[in-house]
Amino acid sequence: MQGKLIDGKAIAERVKKEVECDIEALASRGIKPGLAAVLIGDDPASHIYVNGKAKACSQMGIVSEVIKRPAETTAEELHRLIGELNERKDMHGILIQSPLPKHLDELEAVLNVNPLKDVDGFHPVNVGYMLLGSPIFLPCTPYGIVRLLDETDIDPKGKKVVILGRGNIVGKPLAAILMQKWDGCNATVTVCHTGTVDIAAETSRADIVVAAMGKPKFLTADMIKEGAVVIDVGVNRVPDAGAPKGYTICGDVDFEACRQKASWITPVPGGVGPMTIAMLLHNTVRAAMLQSD
Repeated sequence: MQGKLIDGKAIAERVKKEVECDIEALASRGIKPGLAAVLIGDDPASHIYVNGKAKACSQMGIVSEVIKRPAETTAEELHRLIGELNERKDMHGILIQSPLPKHLDELEAVLNVNPLKDVDGFHPVNVGYMLLGSPIFLPCTPYGIVRLLDETDIDPKGKKVVILGRGNIVGKPLAAILMQKWDGCNATVTVCHTGTVDIAAETSRADIVVAAMGKPKFLTADMIKEGAVVIDVGVNRVPDAGAPKGYTICGDVDFEACRQKASWITPVPGGVGPMTIAMLLHNTVRAAMLQSD
């Protein structure tokens, strides 16, 4: 068996087509969605991510504003900036690019964002509504994973899902979403982490495995069962002297080996990544609709 690829790029394009229809509906009312990205410091990866998001916005007709501030920015200055963005009628979504410099508290920053502009879905208000099953915004990467499964006709209902990683961006919210009674969810979810005694014992029984640990090629073929669905969230830079940039990109899954046993598998890149951007666009347009109503 060789697992079929879940094409995140193609599915993301379908999501964007839906978003375009909502953008046209807003335009008929004289509304143009806007997204403000706040970037503090000079982290190279953060600059790449923010520029990628801005490019995707411009391609869709969403106004994008990247606000850069030096690493020395104080908490007071950051909170004042967020307050100004909360008041702006032309900016419907606000995202605070992570990681922030060490002297700034990320939770404090998020707490200052108007929950109706929190298109990342990180504000405790939005996290609470998600846990209660009545979300305003769902976090982009978990939302994208659920949409990937749905578009591939993989129904988690009644299935055993194992998530590797308990981070606030992917692991925890994905578990909260997949356990809901919603269509496309309703799974039995296990979250594994550094305190799990025997991770392989859990993954080997799973119908769906989601790897989000940030460890290159952590999930190996002997850890999954025949026919499992494998979703790779990891994006890791691995030193490679022979590569043009001096490194190669790989996920948290030993892709070639696991593909021989999996029924479906996501590649890195081209799997979950494009979906994260697509769901950010979706959330931004939703924010514009909510605020205009």
